Amino acid sequence: MTDMATYALYADLVLLLGGFAYAAVSDFRDREVPDGLWQILGVVGFLVGFVAVVPGGVLPTFLWAVIGLFVLQHLFAWDVALGDWGDRYADFLELGAYVGVVALVAVAVARVGVGPSAVPVPVLAVLVTVLFARGLFEAGILFGGADAKALMIVGLLVPMLPTPLIAPPGSIAPVTVILPFAVNVLMNTALLGVVVPVIIAVRNVRAREFRGLSGFVGYTIPVDDLPRKYVWVRDPMFGAAREEEKAIETSEDDRRRRKEIAEDLRSKGVTRVWVTPQIPFIVVMAAGVVAGVLAGNLLFDLLFSL
Repeated sequence: MTDMATYALYADLVLLLGGFAYAAVSDFRDREVPDGLWQILGVVGFLVGFVAVVPGGVLPTFLWAVIGLFVLQHLFAWDVALGDWGDRYADFLELGAYVGVVALVAVAVARVGVGPSAVPVPVLAVLVTVLFARGLFEAGILFGGADAKALMIVGLLVPMLPTPLIAPPGSIAPVTVILPFAVNVLMNTALLGVVVPVIIAVRNVRAREFRGLSGFVGYTIPVDDLPRKYVWVRDPMFGAAREEEKAIETSEDDRRRRKEIAEDLRSKGVTRVWVTPQIPFIVVMAAGVVAGVLAGNLLFDLLFSL
């Protein structure tokens, strides 16, 4: 790696850590992350990324431009600018973009291979990250669009990080070299997220409200506390709750809905309600980012240390 590429990586790491620190605070406080944050991180990361590929020549530079713009189109509401036409055809245009970018990169790999002067590894890593994030979002594993955008930003800023600050055992090194950094971050996030149900279970045991398996995912709170708590109501279920949850777009919409639920339950004489917490996923992901920068892939660290 050249000195300029190294400096660019350090700049991206600082940008990534600072951006996710801000995002984590925002997500914890409001359960929302401003779109402007992802847009700024995306544009700056896209521009800085040219430092690593331009020395390879025209093709690597062109491919980075394509893959960078491919990521950025997820961060800006370009379909709104198209008006009614965008409402009708945005999904088809985006599908065309996916097919076109995948086909372009596949053909380039088949023709010239992978390498600094061919198809750069960062281009492949970003493409895998975008497909991975979009697939998880469509499958409902990444519940919010902000979660998918955050994962794409991780991939765009730091496509690969084969050597974390704390060098892993030699047996783990090949894994971190192969996996895009965003995949390592997501695996770290999933591993760290296991702590959440344990904390909920301990809370329920101490409150003498443990209910078997459900005691790992929910607890009771006073109905009067609903408007100011970031939770989903589960028991008693309120109307077509799960379908209505999917239609909620802002934290204010969510607070308004919790207030309506509280009023309805009070009118029925209900004083306590079983809820599941709205986990601030970006907070956990931020911890996964820090873990990835410091130690790489925590899961493989644990497995290879046994």
